Amino acid sequence: MGEGFQSPTLSLDLDPDPCPLPPRPLPGPLKGDKCEQPGLGPEPPALQQHTEEEEALIEFHRSYRELFQFFCNNTTIHGAIRLVCSKHNRMKTAFWAVLWLSTFGMMYWQFALLFGEYFSYPVSLNINVNSDKLVFPAVTVCTLNPYRYKEIKEQLRELDRITEQTLFDLYKYNASSTLLAGARSRRSLEETLPHLLQRIPVPPGARRARSSETSSVRDNNPKVDRKDWKIGFQLCNQDKSDCFYQTSSSGVDAVREWYRFHYINILARLPDTSPSLEEEALGNFIFTCRFNQVPCTQANYSHFHHPIYGNCYTFNNKNDSSLWMSSMPGINNGLSLTLRTEQNDYIPLLSTVTGARVTVHGQDEPAFMDDGGFNLRPGVETSISMRKEALDRLGGNYGDCTQNGSDVPVQNLYPSKYTQQVCIHSCFQESMIEKCGCAYIFYPRPKGVEFCDYRNHSAWGYCYYKLQGAFSSDSLGCFNKCRKPCSVTIYKLSAGYSRWPSATSQDWIFQMLSLQNNYTINNKRNGVAKLNIFFKELNYKTNSESPSVTMVTLLSNLGSQWSLWFGSSVLSVVEMAELMFDLLVITFLMLLRRFRSRYWAPGRGARAAREVACTPSSSLPLRFCAHSASPTLTAPPPAYATLSACPPPQGSAGASSATSALGEP
Repeated sequence: MGEGFQSPTLSLDLDPDPCPLPPRPLPGPLKGDKCEQPGLGPEPPALQQHTEEEEALIEFHRSYRELFQFFCNNTTIHGAIRLVCSKHNRMKTAFWAVLWLSTFGMMYWQFALLFGEYFSYPVSLNINVNSDKLVFPAVTVCTLNPYRYKEIKEQLRELDRITEQTLFDLYKYNASSTLLAGARSRRSLEETLPHLLQRIPVPPGARRARSSETSSVRDNNPKVDRKDWKIGFQLCNQDKSDCFYQTSSSGVDAVREWYRFHYINILARLPDTSPSLEEEALGNFIFTCRFNQVPCTQANYSHFHHPIYGNCYTFNNKNDSSLWMSSMPGINNGLSLTLRTEQNDYIPLLSTVTGARVTVHGQDEPAFMDDGGFNLRPGVETSISMRKEALDRLGGNYGDCTQNGSDVPVQNLYPSKYTQQVCIHSCFQESMIEKCGCAYIFYPRPKGVEFCDYRNHSAWGYCYYKLQGAFSSDSLGCFNKCRKPCSVTIYKLSAGYSRWPSATSQDWIFQMLSLQNNYTINNKRNGVAKLNIFFKELNYKTNSESPSVTMVTLLSNLGSQWSLWFGSSVLSVVEMAELMFDLLVITFLMLLRRFRSRYWAPGRGARAAREVACTPSSSLPLRFCAHSASPTLTAPPPAYATLSACPPPQGSAGASSATSALGEP
């Protein structure tokens, strides 16, 4: 073998670079050359070329068209295959494309409606009827007779005398035989008591408007001769720059409102250390008390005083030793009271009704006598049947309610649990303290705050009535701040009345009451009343809210819509997600290739040259350049410059002769 002979060779690619440079062509004849050399033996067998491309780790389609064809041929969504099967018929292809897209749009429109319903957080009301032993509610009974404190009895006597003088000046009403003898002028009365009640003329404009209103009334209605004046009292701010008259359409209401205003000022002067108004014994107000046919004891009630309704007694309060339980319905298995309604030592201008006031409430709720109470009529037996009803609301996104009031921006001034009424009254008291500088005597006050009195706060009346108007119009925002509690227990009441005692039994009943309870027989029916409170039935209704659309319901509805429009399953959704992912990746790679082809300049180093050599000539790379780490055998590229007819070598005769010699036998 001569030195100049060189046989075809295979290069061993050991370069771990994923994009190797093409090897240099070696001199001499290579595989595929057309020129034949005399004396050579048979050519060695050529390496088998791979006709199929190796599968890479991650592959993407070359174009959008190829991607959509693959998706339509292999997806499980109904109707997508028709886009490929009818590609030779453009009309059918357009029809199925429009139909598929319309169905797709309708499905997602339904999806939007379902999601909108879910995020509106609707609720369903579930009604359950239960039957069990029931805890008897708390019952509060008041005398309707504001008590006269010894500490302010002289001031109340002076207020009564001034009121009688005012009634005589305005209405010529003589309340006592000694009034004319001790009559004083209006100026002297004003020096004794501010904010006197006075007659206020009606302006001419309001008079004409009123006459026009009366002229529009039908002719068959009788005309009423009204006076052109009203009754009221003047209130001014601190510096007297703004004043108004607090008037009423009724003279009786105006006198009662004026008397109540002064009574509150006098009552506010009581010291905190004063006794609890000489608490009367229970027998002075309640003749008999029985629950479940068992007499009541002193441990079954608690006492408090209301500025308007007088002495109040709460039965079955939470502070009692043991709460009453009702195991049977009916009038004989409830609370039965016989009450004294005698009008001894009444304040006639403050309390104009007789009888007693009753309210039913929960053990951990205060007794709001103004809001939920009702009056008992003397000489009548009032039977009140109850039905319990509970309401459980959903909080959070499903409803604007609070569990315990801790998230409400109003301080609870009552020693009880949170209720909406408690919050509203506390909110008004906070506004009263903030704007008027004192607390309203009807509501609890925080520590360090004194009750309103015009001796210490001369303009509190002006501030209170202005604030009351703002509260009624909800300008204070109390109704927005005070949210409803999530759990509420309600007692629905229905009342029945009958005359008591009857005409045939009243003599011996009154005789027994006079001997046992010191009852005045002369009062007869005007001084006694009877009250029965009981459960009508032990069945109680529970109204509870539950989510109308849960996550399970939402997924079920979404699956139903998907199956209705495309007849597919959850895996079809994954196929759609995969399609969207492939679209995004192909778009990104196309943008990346365009960016590199525009802004990349060749010749920036060997690595850049290798990247250019690795970049395929197609518009989109078929795969990522992922090669095995093991060395591979690669054939050298053909020497395109040597494909022409091979001329006899010049200057290499020795090599040629040596080759010929080797070829000869």
